[in-house]
Parts: sequence; C-alpha cells; structure tokens
Amino acid sequence: MITLLMAVTATVAAVPAEVPAAPATVVQETAPAAPEFQALVLPPNTELVVTPNDSLTTKSAKVGDKFKLSTVFDVMQNGVVLIPRGTMGEGTVMYRTGTGAFGKSGKMEVAFNTLTLNGRQIPLTGKHRQEGEGNTGAAVGAVVAVGVLGAFVKGHSAAIPNGQQMRAYTAEPLTFNVPANAARVTTGTLAAVTVASPVATPVAQPAK
Repeated sequence: MITLLMAVTATVAAVPAEVPAAPATVVQETAPAAPEFQALVLPPNTELVVTPNDSLTTKSAKVGDKFKLSTVFDVMQNGVVLIPRGTMGEGTVMYRTGTGAFGKSGKMEVAFNTLTLNGRQIPLTGKHRQEGEGNTGAAVGAVVAVGVLGAFVKGHSAAIPNGQQMRAYTAEPLTFNVPANAARVTTGTLAAVTVASPVATPVAQPAK
C-alpha cells in the first residue's frame, strides 16, 4: 500500500505545472500630426484679369445672356496662390445695341458675377464696355457723294474675343485656410542696369 502511494506521488510530481502565458504586448499607433494651417485674407476689390471662354459679339449676344469666363493670371497673397489661373466663372450681358445707319457701331456691356473655386462661389464686381469700330467717315463720304445713300452705310459689330483681358474685382474679403508649409511662389527680380555716362563730344573750335 505504501509502495502504491509512493508511485502515485512520484507520477503527480512528474507532471509539469502550467506556465502562465505572458501578457500580450499592446502596440499603440501614433496618429500622424495634423497639418498646421494659416488663414490668408484676400481683401475686397482685389483685381482679377479675366477673359471670356468663347468670343462674344453683338451679332448674337442678347441682354441677359450668361457667358463663361476664366482668370488669366494667378491671384496670390504672401507668395501663396489663392486663385489659380484658369479658375472658371460667369458673367452677364447687361447692355447691347446692334449696328445702325450712318456708320453707327454696335455696343455691348458685360458684368462679372462669380468665380467657382473648389465648389466655393466667389462674388465679383466690375463691368466692361466694348464698342465696334465706327464707319462714320464712309457714311459722311456717301452722303456727300450720293445723298441719302449714306444711311445704308453701317458700322461694325462689337466683339470681345477669347483672350481679350478684362478687369474684375472681388466683392468681399475672402479667407483661405492654407497649409503653413504651402509652397511660396518667388517672383523674379530685375537685375540692376548700369547706364554708362555719355561721353562729351568735343566741339570743334573755329579756326583763327
């Protein structure tokens, strides 16, 4: 009996005890730092150069017609481009007259409404008036030559072609939040120009 108990005890002692599992290591991911921003304010009445996307002419334009336009140059503040060139917008034909008798030219006036930048509507102000080339000289000549036939001489239509530069203006202050590390546009500087002093030309003395 004693021998049997000793054998059982030896068997139990031979079974290794369970080793507790090591706690899992939790790895915390560091979130990337949020970019820092700075606010740049474009003041009201900032000038923008715009051009119509398609040519406008008094032959086809009507009062109230809308037309597409685009900025010609970048608009910058502190070296940061806030409104890039090619930003599209809209204008309206406000006034229009066709050509008339006696060399009267066509006239047209357009107003600038808005720009659209990344879904943001930027209100604009400003107008541009365009007149066609008159033909009054030919009309006067026709009147002198053949009388009333001068009434059939007409002027030229007014036209604003794509590429013609017009000036619009921002209607209100505009705030832009840009990254603090946004690229700056460095404008070129003119090199100093040295102007040589003129050399005095000797004056010939009259012979004595």
